[in-house]
Amino acid sequence: MDSTTAILDAEITVLDYETTGSVRGFANEPWQIGMVALKGGKVVPESMFESLLRVEPNRPFNPNAPGRHALLRDAIAAAPLPQELWPEIRPRLTAFPLCAHNVATEKKFLRLMAPMHRFGLWIDTLRIARKVWPGCASYALGELMVLLDLKRKVDSLCPAKEAHDALYDAVASALLLEHLLAQPGWTDLSIGELASL
Repeated sequence: MDSTTAILDAEITVLDYETTGSVRGFANEPWQIGMVALKGGKVVPESMFESLLRVEPNRPFNPNAPGRHALLRDAIAAAPLPQELWPEIRPRLTAFPLCAHNVATEKKFLRLMAPMHRFGLWIDTLRIARKVWPGCASYALGELMVLLDLKRKVDSLCPAKEAHDALYDAVASALLLEHLLAQPGWTDLSIGELASL
């Protein structure tokens, strides 16, 4: 997609990974991915996707790593490897601009999942939120959901899920972007302008 594409003409893939966290002697690995599309500035609930990602059963997780990994260790050990999942999710990750709340984690694991692929523009809702709402006590995604009265909407779109579930956080990031784009003047931006904020 061209960087000059108007935001309302764009489809954006919003994603989130949950990871094992840092443990001495082990690489930080993703154990869950969640995605949702934003089209015409609106979240598309039918586009929601989530999958566990295989992590060897004997490797330790950082005990402070967020998420429900302790309850899901058997399912995580039997889940597809990131490379096995790649053909299914590739179109959503290579054909559209990408968005996450603090994109560093998602960029890193996407590069590891598909090192030979090029990805498009990245939109960082954390960076944008810091510019739009300076002086917030916290820019954590969960705190912003409460501050902007978006938590009930995330909960309704992701029943039985909670913060630090990859799909829940992807939907929360997408709703944050939807909320931003509903502000006066924001729909005049191009994808490239939004990514450069």
